[in-house]
Amino acid sequence: MVQLSSDALTLDSAYAACRAIARREAKNFYYSFIALPKPRKNAICAIYAFMRQADDLADDESLSRDERRRRLDSWLAQWRAVCESPLSATPVTADPVFLAVRDCTTRFHIPLSLLDELVSGVTMDLDRTVAQPAPVNEAGCPILSASCAERVGNHPTDTYATFADLYRYCYLVASVVGLVCIHIFGYSDPRAEKLAEETGIAFQLTNILRDVAEDAERNRVYLPLEDLVAHNVSLDSLLHRAPAAPPTASERALLASIAQRAEDFYKSAQELLPLIDRESRPALWVLVSIYHGLLKRIERADYDVFSTRASVPTPQKLGILAVGLTRMGFARLLG
Repeated sequence: MVQLSSDALTLDSAYAACRAIARREAKNFYYSFIALPKPRKNAICAIYAFMRQADDLADDESLSRDERRRRLDSWLAQWRAVCESPLSATPVTADPVFLAVRDCTTRFHIPLSLLDELVSGVTMDLDRTVAQPAPVNEAGCPILSASCAERVGNHPTDTYATFADLYRYCYLVASVVGLVCIHIFGYSDPRAEKLAEETGIAFQLTNILRDVAEDAERNRVYLPLEDLVAHNVSLDSLLHRAPAAPPTASERALLASIAQRAEDFYKSAQELLPLIDRESRPALWVLVSIYHGLLKRIERADYDVFSTRASVPTPQKLGILAVGLTRMGFARLLG
C-alpha cells in the first residue's frame, strides 16, 4: 500500500496517488474515468484505489487465510479510525487512499455503510468453504470426485450453492460499487439505485465468465452448483482439466445460461443512463460499452473461456473512449 509522510501528504497528492493506482490497475474501469470531469474522476479513482487495497489484502495467496483476514481487519480498523477523526486541514493518516476516500465520501454524500458492505464482499472469499455435501447429477453421481477432493485437500473449493447465493456475493463486490458510483455521478430519481445494483450484477457476471479458468486454478468456482447440476457439469471438469482444453457442449450450455442472465441485467444499465447527471453519462456509457463488449466477445467465442482469456482490445477501448469524450463535450455545451 502507498504511504506518504504526513508532511508530504496533501489532498492533491492523495488524489494523485489514487489516480496513479487506477491508471496502473483499473484497465476497463480507467477508460470510463477519463470521460468524467476532474472532481468526479478524482472521487472515482479514490474509490477504486480503496477497493484495490481491500482486494489485494484478501487475495494475497502467499499468506494463510487467517493471516489475510487479520491484516484486512487491521486495515479496516485504520480506515474506521480515519472516519471517526474530525475533518481538518491536518491529515490524520499517512495513507493517501484513506485521505482521498474520506474527502470524497463527504463531498459526494457517500454513505460509509456502502464501503463497509464492499469490504464484507471481499471477506466472503476468506470465510467461505463448502459446508454442504457434494451435490449429485441426474444420475446420482457426486459432482466432486474422490480424486478432485483429494487434490483440494485442506483447501476446500469455494462455491455457491444457488444463484441467489451468488447474487449476494455479486451485490457486495460489484453492486455496492455501482451504488457508490451513482453518488459520484449524481442522480435524483430513486429508481437509479436498483438499476445501479443490477448493472453491477451484469458486470460481475461478465467477470465471472471471463475468469472461470483462472478462478478454478485457485479452487474457486463462482458458477452456482445448482446450475452445474442442471447442465450435468461436474466440478472436476472445471477444477481438474487439461490445460486449455475447450469446453464440452454441456459446459458451453452452462456458460451460455450465465451469459443470458448477464444480458438481462445489462438492460438495467441502459435504463440507468438517462437517470444520472448529464455530464456523467458519457463515463457510464463508456464503462457499460466496454463490459458489454467483453461479454459479446465471450459469446462470439462460443464460451471457450479456457483456451484464452477474453478481453476487449485496446484499439476498441480507445474507440469507445473517443465517442465518450465527444459525448462529454456535448454534455458540457448543453449543461
